[in-house]
Amino acid sequence: MGKGGALSDGVVKKIMLSYMYVAIWIFLSFTVIVYNKYILDRKLYNWPFPISLTMIHMAFCSSLAFAAVRLLRLVEPAALSRRVYLSSVVPIGALYSLSLWLSNSAYIYLSVSFIQMLKALMPVAVYSIGILLKKDSYKPTTMSNMLAISVGVAIAAYGEAKYDSWGVFLQLGAVAFEATRLVMIQILLTSKGINLNPITSLYYVAPSCLVFLSIPWLIVEFPVLRQQTAAFQFDFLIFGTNSLCAFALNLAVFLLVGKTSALTMNVAGVVKDWLLIAFSWSVIKDTVTPVNLIGYGLAFMGVAYYNHSKLQALKAKEAQKKPPATDEEAAKLLTEREGDAVGMGKKDDSQA
Repeated sequence: MGKGGALSDGVVKKIMLSYMYVAIWIFLSFTVIVYNKYILDRKLYNWPFPISLTMIHMAFCSSLAFAAVRLLRLVEPAALSRRVYLSSVVPIGALYSLSLWLSNSAYIYLSVSFIQMLKALMPVAVYSIGILLKKDSYKPTTMSNMLAISVGVAIAAYGEAKYDSWGVFLQLGAVAFEATRLVMIQILLTSKGINLNPITSLYYVAPSCLVFLSIPWLIVEFPVLRQQTAAFQFDFLIFGTNSLCAFALNLAVFLLVGKTSALTMNVAGVVKDWLLIAFSWSVIKDTVTPVNLIGYGLAFMGVAYYNHSKLQALKAKEAQKKPPATDEEAAKLLTEREGDAVGMGKKDDSQA
């Protein structure tokens, strides 16, 4: 603290940088979501091939990650054995590919605003899967919070003007696979002391995603694309900038979590969702009903309370980590205090 209770320059700089990281992440996340919607929507760019789009992203990210790790040597590769890679990284890559495929597919059938409302179920899915896989413990208060979020999302879905059951199924599937991926990262990687930054994550995970995505692509999209080869011209500007945004978003996630916290990203995500709902309503002209907003408002309060509870739990955990003073340290502290008291008494005698 400076004079007059003002914050020091260092603290102000740290706060400003945190806001900058949040702003960068929100901007890039916002851009990728709207850009993907633009490409996949039949009424806009009209290229409804979500698997192909995701594969383009993975190929682009794999190439840049390979260049950063192997050619430019900007990042050191993690020490992963073949057994660890196959048993830990490959399953995460499979879950990630399914999550991306289904979430991108949902943009063909649902509005951007409604998709953001359905994404509010992510804490519910993570907590439920964490209990099933014994990574989290059942708590009645937390489960009540999860039920409140679920009820809010159900109300939002009830009020959706352009409800599509298949689109909802795809988005809920994407949430389930992404939640499972997050829990499996804790089980398969974090618990083993394996920590991957975004570059090394893409270096190891993106190629496996590409392989897994190629299977449904050959069955579902390749036959259709082959018939449209003559009519479709690959736009390098559109797909190149879209892939670059997706790559930058992965780096922004690391920057935000690394420089602030995962909880900050969760809170920033809530802000981003409200911005996307406003953008979807005002610019894309998606219909947002009052029932939508009431339902999402309830889910929003549930997510906010969940984030607050996590923050309090983290604070309590940090407080427990501080080691209590040993008997020797306590005795030393008592001696110092007694010495100070004697010194004060002598000082008072001399002043009398």
